[in-house]
Amino acid sequence: MKRKLVFATNNAHKLEEVREVVKDKFDILSLKDIGCNEDIAETGTTLIENALIKVRHVKNKYGYDCFGDDTGLEVGALNGAPGVFSARYAGDGHDAKANMKKLLKELDGETDRKACFRSVIALILNGEEHLFEGRIDGDILAEEHGTAGFGYDPVFRPDGYVQTFAELGMDIKNEISHRALAVKKLCDFLSKL
Repeated sequence: MKRKLVFATNNAHKLEEVREVVKDKFDILSLKDIGCNEDIAETGTTLIENALIKVRHVKNKYGYDCFGDDTGLEVGALNGAPGVFSARYAGDGHDAKANMKKLLKELDGETDRKACFRSVIALILNGEEHLFEGRIDGDILAEEHGTAGFGYDPVFRPDGYVQTFAELGMDIKNEISHRALAVKKLCDFLSKL
């Protein structure tokens, strides 16, 4: 019987990515699957704090072992911004197009376009907390390329590739992305239990 874990997210894209990486190793339940329809406020100042806020909320209120992530795009020329505010960079609406537009405007004329995506996964399992991190370096293009993916994918080109995440497609992204790397660390940990 497969182990069941709740993924503390309302983001359908993240859920799809994680289920694709995990394949049939675990049964991943969404917040909706457990009847959690509230928006868990991410009030932390770091990716780690936000990931822990989510999983502690689910464990305390619903009793499930769970994992949750927080992800940020960190741009060197912007002193690490948008970072922990990546999803709401242009305002509280979680508007990916507006976030991308703001990012490109702030980088207009900038020659240093190096950036990285970082994902931190927090896991609560059997009363213990664990953290896993994934990171991928790349650069921010001056304009959008591709239509797949979500968030900043159309402007982020990972090192070693000529295409953006939005052009590479889900199969490649799910092998190399920050979230995929963190999820693989999570799966490796769970497989040893």
